[in-house]
Amino acid sequence: MVLLHGTCDERFEEVRDALAESLAKDDVGASVAVFVHGEPVVDLWGGHADAGRTRAWERDTITNVWSSTKTMIALCALILADRGELDLDAPLVRYWPEFGAADVRVRHVLSHTAGLPVWDTPIALGDFGDPGKVTALLAAQEPRWTPGEIGCYHALTQGFLLGEVVRRITGKTIGAFFAAEVAGPLGADFHIGLPDSHHDRVAPSLAPPGGLTVPPPTELFDVAPNPEFVPEDTNTAAWRRAEIPSGAGYGNARSVAAVQSVMTSGGAGLLSRAGCERALEEQYQGLDYGLGVPMRYGMGYGVSGRNCFWGGMGGSLVFNDLDAGLTVAYVMNQMLDAIAGDGRGMTMVGAAYSGLG
Repeated sequence: MVLLHGTCDERFEEVRDALAESLAKDDVGASVAVFVHGEPVVDLWGGHADAGRTRAWERDTITNVWSSTKTMIALCALILADRGELDLDAPLVRYWPEFGAADVRVRHVLSHTAGLPVWDTPIALGDFGDPGKVTALLAAQEPRWTPGEIGCYHALTQGFLLGEVVRRITGKTIGAFFAAEVAGPLGADFHIGLPDSHHDRVAPSLAPPGGLTVPPPTELFDVAPNPEFVPEDTNTAAWRRAEIPSGAGYGNARSVAAVQSVMTSGGAGLLSRAGCERALEEQYQGLDYGLGVPMRYGMGYGVSGRNCFWGGMGGSLVFNDLDAGLTVAYVMNQMLDAIAGDGRGMTMVGAAYSGLG
């Protein structure tokens, strides 16, 4: 019998069952949260924070959610656009004069169509602690394709591109802007750039059994990862400390759902309803030549109908249904080897819909 902790509205018992089943099968430690119209109805966690199963996953345990962090930086962009400080159709050079590719627009960065999916210059993992270096390299780089025409997942470059635009507008790094303007007002325990004082709460990322593979080559994209790393390489103070805006946010399901429920509760005072709707504006539909699968991209999210979502390498997921007012988040430490995500998170989403009746 898997022991779970937290709270669960009786309508959503299927979510409790789904988490218990996942912990009994694939997960080591995990959490799931469901918000409906901005109100928490599920906040559950269980299992262990370490591979040896010696340390319990606690209420305040946090872990790297990998690319689920992209939904947080997308929200930052939507907030600035709603305030009139950022034009999503503007070229990056308007805000970042040193940026060389005049035809790359903010919406291209948000929709993975900027043509800058990787650094052409070899970099090392430690370079992520030097944002000036990695952003300067991107500013000097020629797009591989005409911006806006080709979808190719910008796994790590997206965050540095958007982060530099945010810094030029606000004078704050995107992690600092997120902390002050989003996580702070919401009381959400989510961090882009994790202070050392929180490192003892982190559940390290556990690599998939057999290791993590990369997507196979596609017709247009066959580039070795740059920099090369395995999940274990990121379980360091330096990685946690660095602001890696599209790949290293730290939180749990409660904090992820609390932030993303802004999208499904009419803006929660951070966005107008119209500002929330902008996430659904389709920018690209077709094959993603980096992931090798069909994708439909809105403004910083994958979109399907009236839903916007994204997940992280290894399994984390956040899903927003704007019509139902539903936000579901799933966060875990045991990664599974699936290019476009595994089924655990969507199992939680399906269970949450059952609770809506």
